[in-house]
Amino acid sequence: MSGPTTAEGGEPQEPGSGRSRLPRLPRLPAALSAPRTRTLILAAAALLAVTGGGLWALYGSSWLRVEKVTAAGTDVLRPEEVRAAAGIASGTPLISVDTDAVENRLRGELPRIDDVDVVRSWPDGIRLKVTEREPVLIVEKGGKFIEVDDDAIRYATVARAPQGVPVLELTPRRTPGPQRFGTGELTRAAVEVMTAVPARVARETRRLKVRSYDSITLELSGGRTVDWGSAEDGGAKNVTLAALMKAAPKAGHFDVSVPTAPASAAS
Repeated sequence: MSGPTTAEGGEPQEPGSGRSRLPRLPRLPAALSAPRTRTLILAAAALLAVTGGGLWALYGSSWLRVEKVTAAGTDVLRPEEVRAAAGIASGTPLISVDTDAVENRLRGELPRIDDVDVVRSWPDGIRLKVTEREPVLIVEKGGKFIEVDDDAIRYATVARAPQGVPVLELTPRRTPGPQRFGTGELTRAAVEVMTAVPARVARETRRLKVRSYDSITLELSGGRTVDWGSAEDGGAKNVTLAALMKAAPKAGHFDVSVPTAPASAAS
């Protein structure tokens, strides 16, 4: 019995046939059948159209562009100077406003700003939510007043002293102390004291005198004084001073520099 013969060149031949048999092509999977393929193509085209249209709307159209910039939360600052410092050009695509850059620019140009949020207000606005620094101390200089916040940052100079804010008087002694603790360190110590004293005492403080890191004195209304010592052990000194003032309400001088051995005197 004879099987298939092989033609010259190695192609198999059917018996009784002078032609070589061609290999069969593989069938396309059902998932790639014509109707399904057309559906996928149409879906892809639709997605591209939607994406392209969305990008055009965000960047290229006259919609979704900055038309108004508002500022809120200001007290000393004026909203118009905050808007001007933000530097956001009218007509800028809303999506392209770099909010981090705007925040950094505002803090750099307006040191009174402690915190700011730059928020896109769709479809055409930007909102600037500002938190201003508040002074806990002021430093007199040349007839004006430098405001110092609770981070010991000197952030603004004003012509009139803010009401109820104590004056910081730095008069360092001629000792090794001032060399170890410069003006910045002594200012931070003073701020630490002001945030540690009882609330009532803070309200009544008129002047804070710092002669060295270990010698900080508060001058209160009515001519009373408090020898606080260093800024250390603020919590213990707070409790001790409150108890001492309650026990000797008519005293004119209080010493809590060593909170475990407080003292009071008539003057």
